[in-house]
Amino acid sequence: MTSYYDDLETRSADARAAALASSLPQQIAHAQGLPGYAAALDGIDASAVCDLASLATLPVLRKSALASAQSGDAPFGGYAAKPAHGFAHVFQSPGPIYEPGGGGHDWWRLGRFLHACGIGQGDIVQNCFGYHLTPAGMIFENGARAVGASVLPAGTGQTELQARAAHDVAVTAYAGTPDYLKLIVEKAEALGLPLKIAKAAVSGGALFPSLRGWYADRGIACRQCYATADLGMIAYESPAMEGMIVDEQVIVEIVTPGTGDPVAPGEVGEVVVTTLNPDYPLIRFATGDLSAVMPGESSCGRTNLRIKGWMGRADQTAKIKGMFVRPEQVAALVARHAEIDRARVIASRDGEMDVMTVRIETASEDPAPYAASIAELLKLKGIVELVKPGALPRDGVVIEDTRVYD
Repeated sequence: MTSYYDDLETRSADARAAALASSLPQQIAHAQGLPGYAAALDGIDASAVCDLASLATLPVLRKSALASAQSGDAPFGGYAAKPAHGFAHVFQSPGPIYEPGGGGHDWWRLGRFLHACGIGQGDIVQNCFGYHLTPAGMIFENGARAVGASVLPAGTGQTELQARAAHDVAVTAYAGTPDYLKLIVEKAEALGLPLKIAKAAVSGGALFPSLRGWYADRGIACRQCYATADLGMIAYESPAMEGMIVDEQVIVEIVTPGTGDPVAPGEVGEVVVTTLNPDYPLIRFATGDLSAVMPGESSCGRTNLRIKGWMGRADQTAKIKGMFVRPEQVAALVARHAEIDRARVIASRDGEMDVMTVRIETASEDPAPYAASIAELLKLKGIVELVKPGALPRDGVVIEDTRVYD
């Protein structure tokens, strides 16, 4: 097995930028021809959208808008380039939201991740992602076939049968959530069934260091990727295990939650992804997940952008005094006053009463104008605390809920 899936992984920064300058305008122009983007991309000069800076001027597409569009134009809301019968699969995710699926080579691009896990020809992958309605099972199967591995389509549940199958078939690799493999291994050990699983490709949950260590103690190298039903693979771990390397067919931005404004390098923010998949060209799609860009390149030799992986959810909506307060409202407060660098809402309790405190990062010393804007934009009165520029944490949190519900 070669070190890299293809030559794209080790491109120079100049070569990657040149490729983006060519492919991104084409994808924007392609999306402009789809009904879903009729309003959002109207009047945009696609040829001018050729880098991250110009991409950041386009509106963000949120999952709520996708669901709303699908309710009026089933099943894909006008965002797919083909009708439903033009795809190999149609999937349903919670919401419900419907996603297309292609049967072509590495359509979701998971092959790149599995190759980085050392999975390929000669491997049998026990795929424990669900195959029923949701796409994860087919996403990983498509990737396994792309690298030449065979697949045991195990799905979820029936742990004893899974353990026996892993033993009988001599499975060498696992695909599934991080914790389920542990149940299979423990069941096999209880039944006296030796396993040959030495590689694990996981997603869909937290891979804690202690769990990764538990697998390593049993000779299983476990790596994780960040993928979604809508976008396919976004980023993945390499053998270096130094953060997650962004896939070669997506563009990742980290923005302030509730806005489309990029954060400073290294700051935590919401992951916004543009995919270069022409079948389903999602442009600036907000994942709702938090992450941050890592400096430099991976020691494994792959040169693309790295992110820290999943760091929480960006949807920090909180109900305070019976009213919902959303990140978009906090962003509107910051936008209204040029002298505000950033703001943070803290929800707390005083006895049985909710309290809203708004900490504002500014050089100003007069809280009065901000109190009026808070009442108007957040629809609630709150305590205003002015803090010096740079005083608020750069952790992506816009609304912090400190209330204890026990």
